Amino acid sequence: MAPLVRICAVTAALLVLASFTLFAIDQLYEGSENQSLALKGNALRAQTSGMIDQPAPPAAIERIRERANSPARELIDDANDVLLSPFASIVESTDPWPPRMVSGGLALLLFGLGGMFIANALPRRHNKATDWREATT
Repeated sequence: MAPLVRICAVTAALLVLASFTLFAIDQLYEGSENQSLALKGNALRAQTSGMIDQPAPPAAIERIRERANSPARELIDDANDVLLSPFASIVESTDPWPPRMVSGGLALLLFGLGGMFIANALPRRHNKATDWREATT
């Protein structure tokens, strides 16, 4: 049972880290575009673009995000939304970085570190090693 829990914990941590990495890359490339949209007066489009980056967004924003991302990226983001949904409402901000960082960090602690702790705490099968000189019965 411990190996299964360990695999689940590592998978959850890798999904959260992959989604955060992809989010950071998107923010790097979209930063100047969003700034120019806001300066041109198209604040609604810039705001919607920022809402796509929120963890576990509402259904309307989710549909916009599905059109903007590839199927593989959307699969990673959907798994991340499930993992971050318990923590998504902790930090409310118009800036997408604080909610992502706080909820991602808490998800890593709970699912990654907590899962590994549980896996290490589960009872293990003890292999009784005997010396070759001892008679076994």
